[in-house]
Parts: sequence; structure tokens; C-alpha cells
Amino acid sequence: MIHGKLSDSGRIESLHPSMKVLFDYVKSHDFSTIPLGRIEIDGDNLFINYSEVKRMSREDQMLEFHRRYMDVHIPFAHEIWGWKATSDLRHLTEEYDAEKDFALSDDCPASFTDVYPGEFVVAYPEDAHAPNIAPYDFSKLVAKIKL
Repeated sequence: MIHGKLSDSGRIESLHPSMKVLFDYVKSHDFSTIPLGRIEIDGDNLFINYSEVKRMSREDQMLEFHRRYMDVHIPFAHEIWGWKATSDLRHLTEEYDAEKDFALSDDCPASFTDVYPGEFVVAYPEDAHAPNIAPYDFSKLVAKIKL
């Protein structure tokens, strides 16, 4: 998992060819004028899900992970993220679905981190994550980068 400020994204843009494309797009658009939904940038190789997410509590949010895509979450309000190494998960409540590229675990996160507007979090397949922990609903971008 990588947690950083959008203004410092240049340091990680070399980690994947789509990273710079994504961060350039995010920095050059006013999302208050863009409707919620899927934003196509490079077909299934790079797209953004722009949505209003339902708040979750630490106790209720489960860990998720993906294998074909890395996630880049960019919240427009403060959220808390739970994290645990995917290799340390002991119990899956929803087995990995290759078509959806998604699995769930009700294991407890090993750590939590606060993520604020102007920041991002990158989750690789090795990073089981429990996002959207907040006291209120909020909007965010979740970019999917095909690995």
C-alpha cells in the first residue's frame, strides 16, 4: 500500500505506465462538474469509478482485495482505511471471483490510516483493504489500473 499526497504523485508515477496518465487526469479536472459514474480513460486498462460511498464503521467494513487490478482511491472527504497483507488473511467470507476481481474477508485489519482530501492510497493485490470508514457518506474516485 502507498499513501501520499496528490501533489507528490510524481514520485510514484514510474511504478506503472498508467499512473502518470491517471494523476494528470485527476489533477486537470474539476470533479464538481463531472457526473458520478465510470470515467473511461483507457478502456479496461485504466478507468475511474466516481461515486458517492456509504459510510462504514470499523466493525462493519470488511477487507477486500483484487488480483487483476490495483486500486487508487482518492477521497473528497476524510476517510479511514484498514489494511492487512493479503497473504495473512485467514478467513474469506466471499471467495475470489475472477470475473468481478474481488474477494472479501472478515479478518481484522492489522492497521488503520487516515486519508484526507488531496491524498491518495494505492492498493496492490498484496494489500487487503477496508476503505470507506467514516462518520458520513462521501464522494471519492476509485481508479482501477490493470496489472
